[in-house]
Amino acid sequence: MNKQEIIKGLKLYLFDMDGTLYLGDRLYDFTPTLLEKIKANGAKYMFMTNNSSKSVLDYIKKLDKLGIKAEYDDFITSSQATAYYLEKYHKNATLYVCGTNSLKEELQRAGFKITEDLDLVECIVMGFDTELTFKKLHDVSKLLLTRKDIPYIATNPDYVCPTEFGSVPDCGSVCDMLYNVSKRRPIVIGKPEALMPQLAMEKLCVDKTKTAVIGDRIYTDIKSGINAGTVTILVMSGETTYEILNNSEEKPNFVMESAKEIIDLL
Repeated sequence: MNKQEIIKGLKLYLFDMDGTLYLGDRLYDFTPTLLEKIKANGAKYMFMTNNSSKSVLDYIKKLDKLGIKAEYDDFITSSQATAYYLEKYHKNATLYVCGTNSLKEELQRAGFKITEDLDLVECIVMGFDTELTFKKLHDVSKLLLTRKDIPYIATNPDYVCPTEFGSVPDCGSVCDMLYNVSKRRPIVIGKPEALMPQLAMEKLCVDKTKTAVIGDRIYTDIKSGINAGTVTILVMSGETTYEILNNSEEKPNFVMESAKEIIDLL
């Protein structure tokens, strides 16, 4: 099949958001039309993000301000996937969360206890922490160095988060700082792991051959799609440059200047 036949045959589009549908607080002009076109074609879409600094409710509010109406079930986030993983492997664990209040609320919503009492901590969760303090770094360092076997989970491995002016450090960069202290790496839950697209496909009962992951990063978005066996679409509207693409071992099925090209293919 050619590109248009594959795109038109899709039943589920899993969109990264920042750098794909908007950049910072600026919605790409084509985004509303793209989402409407997908629905008109009889397919579904979900927003799939590694950014754990915001809860789903935060994202609903953000998209609403940008002019996009969304509901809770329209999202699959690294926070949700982390809660799923914790429920499966560390049920009822008391957490130390190096993350935003929104991430803490998301995990509490899933039934987990959160504490700053280091003696009570049973598992460390690292997120993209836009409220990062040195105390949090101090606490996590102490836990990693004095509790060698404590479970250590990261919502996502991203080194940077895109902004209108460039980038700011993301969860992966902070985890690298902590590696320099402890020589420990966390278990990573979000993209590039397959869990997030797998949860989305399971939720909507769509086969991987009819699902596409669309995003602006090869090492997270595209790799997660490859790991989950979906169609992968790299857009050049965010972080990735053609130099990065050419030097990457992982290659997407399709490369587009932006997700706007999907509109014409539908």
